Amino acid sequence: MLVIIENNYDALSLRAAGIVASAVRKNPRIVLGLATGNTPLGLYRELVRLHCEKALDFSGATTFNLDEYLGLPANHRASFHTYVQDHLASRVNLLRENIHVPDGSVHEHYEEYCSAYEALIRKAGGIDLQILGIGKTGHIGFNEPTSSLGSRTRVKTLAPATIQDNQPNFGPNESVPPCAITMGIGTILEAHRILLLASGASKSSAVAQAIEGPITSTVTASALQLHPDVIVVLDEDAASQLRYRDYYERVLQNTMQLTPERVE
Repeated sequence: MLVIIENNYDALSLRAAGIVASAVRKNPRIVLGLATGNTPLGLYRELVRLHCEKALDFSGATTFNLDEYLGLPANHRASFHTYVQDHLASRVNLLRENIHVPDGSVHEHYEEYCSAYEALIRKAGGIDLQILGIGKTGHIGFNEPTSSLGSRTRVKTLAPATIQDNQPNFGPNESVPPCAITMGIGTILEAHRILLLASGASKSSAVAQAIEGPITSTVTASALQLHPDVIVVLDEDAASQLRYRDYYERVLQNTMQLTPERVE
């Protein structure tokens, strides 16, 4: 992993957007894996700015979302369909037919549907750059603790902590759906490159376990240690429990001298 520690959330977002924008410019037909949640919002805002002010072109790009709540229609205000439309798709020139989000309204034949989603990813040539956040329990996507590290896209039962964290996105009289469709760990690890973002002290323990702890299904983000090309961008608070941050900074300095294209 290449670990980059920025001073604050804004700097984190700018760095992440620079990495994504560089990848889009190098490969106009890029396949992006999109994450939702609070952490990527700054990244998406900066990508929109770059599109509007610097002509960053998404017309050839294809996107696949990590996950979606099971039981929510696409037009629900808390759905990840709505999130992607509001924060990125409707504000850049992504083509509608190239935007893929799991269908939360599926109510039967779940295994067949999830297999078809995986087939769409394969047909697109695989995900070139997968954007990820990390949950407080160290999960990526909705791959809750104890998820199989070889898992594929599937329906997953949400942990109580995840439901509690996501409750503010729903109305006072609404409940967070108990299940979601999510890419599996095995699916995520097939991405050619992975960009993991984390911000805030509440994520610091999960970040430390994911980067420096053992590879374990109880911290599903730790499986990223098995991937050959992962960039982790953190702010100071999220990095506060890392033991080897001095070394990460040395690695970053040498990377910028020897292979600067990795952090463009």
